[in-house]
Amino acid sequence: MSYTRKEISIEKIHQQEEICAKIKETLCADGKKPLALVDTYGCQQNEADSEKLRGYLSLMGCDFTDDEFKADIIIVNTCAVREHAEMRVLGNVGSLNHTKKNKPGQIVSVCGCMVQQEHMADKVKKSYPVVDLVFGPHELWRFPELLLQHIESNKRVFSRCDSDGVIAEGIPRKRDGKVKAWLSIMNGCNNFCSYCIVPYTRGRERSRRPEDVVAEARELVNAGYKDITLLGQNVNSYGRDLDCGVDFADLIRMINDIPGDFLIRFMTSHPKDATEKLFKTMAECEKCAHQLHLPVQSGNDHILKVMNRCYDSAKYISQVELARSYMPDLVLTTDIIVGFPGETDQEFEDTIKLCEKVRYDAMFTFIYSKRQGTPAASMPDPYTREDKQKHFDRLNQVANRISAEKHKEYEGGTFRVLVDGETGKDEYNLSSRTNGGRLVHLHGDKSLIGQFINVKITGSNTWALYGEIENG
Repeated sequence: MSYTRKEISIEKIHQQEEICAKIKETLCADGKKPLALVDTYGCQQNEADSEKLRGYLSLMGCDFTDDEFKADIIIVNTCAVREHAEMRVLGNVGSLNHTKKNKPGQIVSVCGCMVQQEHMADKVKKSYPVVDLVFGPHELWRFPELLLQHIESNKRVFSRCDSDGVIAEGIPRKRDGKVKAWLSIMNGCNNFCSYCIVPYTRGRERSRRPEDVVAEARELVNAGYKDITLLGQNVNSYGRDLDCGVDFADLIRMINDIPGDFLIRFMTSHPKDATEKLFKTMAECEKCAHQLHLPVQSGNDHILKVMNRCYDSAKYISQVELARSYMPDLVLTTDIIVGFPGETDQEFEDTIKLCEKVRYDAMFTFIYSKRQGTPAASMPDPYTREDKQKHFDRLNQVANRISAEKHKEYEGGTFRVLVDGETGKDEYNLSSRTNGGRLVHLHGDKSLIGQFINVKITGSNTWALYGEIENG
């Protein structure tokens, strides 16, 4: 699928930074620092985008708050993957009427994938007058320019650019935390799964140049980050739009060569593009976590074909077996959609059979959500929500049982974990992750946060492991 690759020049990013300085003069005219709130919905890619928004806001002189009543600027970064997420966003945006009455100068912006859809942008425009600024993912790089338009005109600004998307390097970032970091390596998607809105909101696949990705990874390692997750709608497609001879497996090796003690994770992998070269690279690169999120979506070949997933269950299972042959300790997770239009009881049973055979460490399960503008939205669907809920509940029972059984196998073993935060609880006050991303609760001094330590697993349940720190 061809398109014209559009790269935003660094000069244009510098112009946006100059606009930030101009906005800062206005916002800080009374000598007080304005407060900003960035509320993020959806995937890790949205989290990475919010880091850029906070980077720009920092240049505007803002500090940050989680209290919408105190915020001078509120940005709601939205998701369009499921209807439930959109309804949550609209409900929360509607409630901002109360905060704006309390703080009349408050600026409310809605951005992200939801408003890249024309019908949703129109809905916000017509039904949510509290919103001052709306822009889609392709316009994020010029957020300062759009905000200045609103400030100077005191009028609502709507900017929803229909395009294949852009690549913009050099946007300032403000990350949360000092242990784990998101590193976006590409954006957009060319797969057009029949149920998915992402190619329509995020545009075509656009890979960042490998030297830019590696430079940012090196900066993160030098800044002390220990857990770096490479992000893309389909990371396995990395580099196909570039003429540089570097694919995703090559990129992992390049990052693995950076000196330091850190972990490389990534998501999400499309099964049709997961190769033996990738599995071999994961096994050979000592910093690459033996963790793979490989969404299967369904275990039935007919449903997979109608979903436009471009593989069948046999190919998927063979990929899992190949990956585990290279990494016997592989932690494997997946996404599954229940109730795709027309899915029969027998077709659902094929999904249960696949899950029993593969035995995932964890499954992320969803009831199909109709997305306007996708092929699946117009497919006949005779089954009720109640039918789908029964299947969903049964699938979760299977997922939870297998996860608990797999976690039980950790008990008595000693594992290297990265301590990544506090739990807020007394008995197990620290949280940590194994190489495979399994959550481990433990007790220890908070000075351990950001360190790799050895932990003996003493207990488990469906969702987590429990351990004791091993000394020496």
